[in-house]
Amino acid sequence: MPPDASTLDIVAFCWFVGSWVGFTIIQDHLLTGRNAVNQHLKTVRRHWIDRMLERENRIMDSQLVGHTMHSCTFFASTNMLVLAGLVGSFGAMEHAHEVVSNLSFTVHTSRQLFEIKLLLMVVVFTFGFFKFTWALRQYNYCCALIGSAPMPPVSVEDRRIISHSIGEALTLAITALNGGMRAYYFALAALAWTIGPIPFILATTGVILILTRRQAFSATEKVIRVQVEWLEENASIKGKE
Repeated sequence: MPPDASTLDIVAFCWFVGSWVGFTIIQDHLLTGRNAVNQHLKTVRRHWIDRMLERENRIMDSQLVGHTMHSCTFFASTNMLVLAGLVGSFGAMEHAHEVVSNLSFTVHTSRQLFEIKLLLMVVVFTFGFFKFTWALRQYNYCCALIGSAPMPPVSVEDRRIISHSIGEALTLAITALNGGMRAYYFALAALAWTIGPIPFILATTGVILILTRRQAFSATEKVIRVQVEWLEENASIKGKE
């Protein structure tokens, strides 16, 4: 680390990395059976594919998948533009360092520490780009799975297997897309490091709180939960019949 990097800078950086990794692991891998948007939508996607297997005309289903793929492509393209700007700034590092350091609300640092802060932004957006492109590839796999789905009538057991497999494939694609979009949030937190280590810590904490609230305590979560409960109850009644 550069000589002017304080202990608080190191703590802030560790808090940033730990928060991002920890939130991702909890949200994408450990969180099950709780009131969260991502968990609800796993059930919704399974019911969606189950309904798809009941209809011959599946144009609407392909349009829904295509819409999400277009969104993924847009974010990946935007990510590349941001990366190009960040990498290009390394070619004019002296000027960039001078401009940022002269701002009234930023902390003055050495060029080495400024380069590390800028490099962190590059790493964050590079990670996001890989997530978006991986999500796009998985959506292509999902298109193949949807295209291979049998036409109705489909037996109850086959519908259960197919809806589970295609629903899980869609969930994996959307999980990658969410990881890329999450990188945008944490990139804003990383930008706060130019103001100072304490704003960096506060911004990282703020991102975690915002993402947690939207996942588990928002009005959107409540609305989706009502729909999921109805779907599950309706499926249970049909199963008994």
